[in-house]
Amino acid sequence: MAERSEKQARKEIMKDIIRQLHQGLSAQAAKERFEKEIGEISSTEIAEIEQSLINEGLAPEEIKKFCNVHALLFQSALEKVALKETSPSHPVYLFRLENREIEKRLEAIKSLMAKRGSYDGQTLKEELSGLLGELAKVELHYERKEQLLFPYLEKQGFMGPSKVMWGKDDEIRQMLREATKRLEALTDVSQWETYEGQILNPLLEEVAGMIFKEENILFPTAMEKLTPADWVDILKESDSIGYVFIEKPAETESLVKELRAALEEEPIVREETISLPSGAITVKELLPLLNTLPVDITFVDAEDKVRYFSEGKDRIFHRTRAVIGRKVQNCHPPQSVDVVEKILTSFKEGKRDQVDFWLNYRGRDVYIQYLAVRNKEGKYLGTLEVSQDVTLIKKLEGEKRILDERD
Repeated sequence: MAERSEKQARKEIMKDIIRQLHQGLSAQAAKERFEKEIGEISSTEIAEIEQSLINEGLAPEEIKKFCNVHALLFQSALEKVALKETSPSHPVYLFRLENREIEKRLEAIKSLMAKRGSYDGQTLKEELSGLLGELAKVELHYERKEQLLFPYLEKQGFMGPSKVMWGKDDEIRQMLREATKRLEALTDVSQWETYEGQILNPLLEEVAGMIFKEENILFPTAMEKLTPADWVDILKESDSIGYVFIEKPAETESLVKELRAALEEEPIVREETISLPSGAITVKELLPLLNTLPVDITFVDAEDKVRYFSEGKDRIFHRTRAVIGRKVQNCHPPQSVDVVEKILTSFKEGKRDQVDFWLNYRGRDVYIQYLAVRNKEGKYLGTLEVSQDVTLIKKLEGEKRILDERD
């Protein structure tokens, strides 16, 4: 009980230091108080403190603003605690392996800039552009972290990483875009010093800082909070996103294969809920969801019978419920039946998995896909027709990001 009270008291002191930091206390003064009153702290304690502050109403945006200062505050204490070793097939091991490769890219850029006086302007731009393009692949590392690690931490009540660290990831993404854009605009050798000091160096510092935050706060906390089953699921689903700068270890591939063979992934319907490997949906939610899709879908079974079509309000090609159970060959004009038959046969024989068409229909540009539907053993179950109005999509230029909605 006394140990628990002492731990809670330490947390309250830390929370007070962080609050004062956000209210204007200097980083140096905060560091001195931390070293005097706390001394050592675990990564999990830091994560719990930040989560507690969020729960108490401190805005994640405010924590994100001071995220780098927090890391500096805890740096000396965290560097004394080594992250425990993990198997070469463990997701954390693979994240760390990618970080070593990211560091190599950072060093390559620093090395190039240290020798920039020996390059002419155009050659330097080309070299740096290539290195920035390579560094930009870090996006895949961040995406795997955001789409897999964060959701499992959220299930444990830890929302901080997805609310704070994801924001820092997005800042790095924006800095990468800005660094590339500003590099292209450089026209004079006199502009290089400003570019390096105001654009490039801050980017490199943020990427390096993210590596420190991941390895000293995020990963150790995740190692403590997540179960072996969670890590198995994360490893398994990592394939759908992929890895950057590294090759997947052979044992990872074999482990995923074993998991796919061992784990039952058939949908289960229980009490009006359809449970699927990637989530669950109620029967009442299913119909509105399908009819809200921004595409028209029609499913034809393995015996060429129309089994289902969505009924969105803006369907491109009209369907009546009279077609249900009808042979799909009878739903097309005679002159195109042989083409339909040829496509279906190629799907059934495993020769093709997709056939695409596009046309102008009543003033709309329409993209049509026929997709073979197969089970995990590769057995043909039917064909999905997906039709989409791409008139607007073809006209899109530039970017409209989700943050633009705040304007």
